[in-house]
Amino acid sequence: MMKNKTTLIAASLLLALGLSACDKPGPAEQAGKKMDQVASDTGKKVGETVDKAEKKMTEQGEKTAQAFDDTEITAKVKAELLGEPGLKSMQISVDTVKGVVTLTGTVDSKANSDKAKARTMAISGVKDVTNQLVVTASK
Repeated sequence: MMKNKTTLIAASLLLALGLSACDKPGPAEQAGKKMDQVASDTGKKVGETVDKAEKKMTEQGEKTAQAFDDTEITAKVKAELLGEPGLKSMQISVDTVKGVVTLTGTVDSKANSDKAKARTMAISGVKDVTNQLVVTASK
């Protein structure tokens, strides 16, 4: 009977040790956890990179759209000034940045300077006009 008790105690101890060893992760489990962590970190970094790229593309698209709008406004202003009697023979340069039109060059009277500014301001998309036209005596 003593032998059975000893065997039973030994078997119980071995079983308890075996079960406690199951709680400790083995090398394969540790490697799996590390792989999961690396995959998670990589996914986050890829997501951040994609977000940055999308932001840059959006910003660049907005800049391109603004440049297109400014070019369109400049063309409309030039066409308007060329079609206006008294202004078409003047030396007027037009530059547009973010909807603000700058008129430079020479005109023969204050009235023509004011007319150029008024015609420019009436064009769709123009936010403001900086009139830098210089009045020179007509020859």
